[in-house]
Amino acid sequence: MAYWFLRSEPEVYGWDHLVRDGGTEWDGIRNYTARNFLKDMAVGDQAILYHSNTEKACAGIMEITRTWKPDGEKGDWASVAVKPVRPLKHHVTLAEMKAEPRLSKIEVLRQSRLSVTPVRDDEWAVLMEMGDVAA
Repeated sequence: MAYWFLRSEPEVYGWDHLVRDGGTEWDGIRNYTARNFLKDMAVGDQAILYHSNTEKACAGIMEITRTWKPDGEKGDWASVAVKPVRPLKHHVTLAEMKAEPRLSKIEVLRQSRLSVTPVRDDEWAVLMEMGDVAA
């Protein structure tokens, strides 16, 4: 299983929307690197839903329920299906992630403009600890 970081503005599509809908198509990604990460995802992988812009915090854990399919008019992009798994008891803020030495190499901090990034196993464990969730 692999782990991922998926960003969205909470007022556009946040954790509450995902829970209400019971799942969604994670589409609309228009960056080649992020698209390639979507193509790397497998059913059963888990991802953190990160609320960007206003909250700047990790909100919950999602599961990939379908691998990528073409997205967009020409099919040059990719989307995956996701469903909610559980919220984080403590929303881990961007400031907390930056202050945690064990997360110094996490891709979301190194490539902060990407909406999809991988998370290493050890980083996932740290995020689960910080979010007060058993990994």
